[in-house]
Amino acid sequence: MRVTTRGRYALRASLALAKMGSNGRPVSISQLSEQEDISPVFLEQIFFKLRKAGLVTSIRGPGGGFNFSRPLDKLTVKDILDASGEITDITLCDKHSDTCDRIGYCLSHFVWTDLTGMIDKYFTQMTLASIIDKYKDVFIGPSFKEVEALLAEANK
Repeated sequence: MRVTTRGRYALRASLALAKMGSNGRPVSISQLSEQEDISPVFLEQIFFKLRKAGLVTSIRGPGGGFNFSRPLDKLTVKDILDASGEITDITLCDKHSDTCDRIGYCLSHFVWTDLTGMIDKYFTQMTLASIIDKYKDVFIGPSFKEVEALLAEANK
């Protein structure tokens, strides 16, 4: 299993949206981009997928942005990874069964299948609410660009 940049950024942006949108107001792509230092174009692509999967809703116009479509305790890491197109399989041997002449009696296949099941269960049990609650002391502070500006000013 390898989580791509898209999957990592989807989770980062979702957690930022969860914290920044906790007051119920929509959060814009530009706000998320600045907070997480992720390209707004890339975030647009990610949020298109999240919206298509029904995880977020969008509000157009001034003051618009994104909100989650359901409570944070009903949104799982698995939901986000699936919506962003991530594959959580440890091995792709299931996906290539037509080319594998060992399917049906390969014992290692069962090990990888079991591990994939454990990972899926872990990500399915982990909600955005549980992550925020567990790590509530981690502060979402100034954006990366704001920190750079503060450091540049301090070094003058």
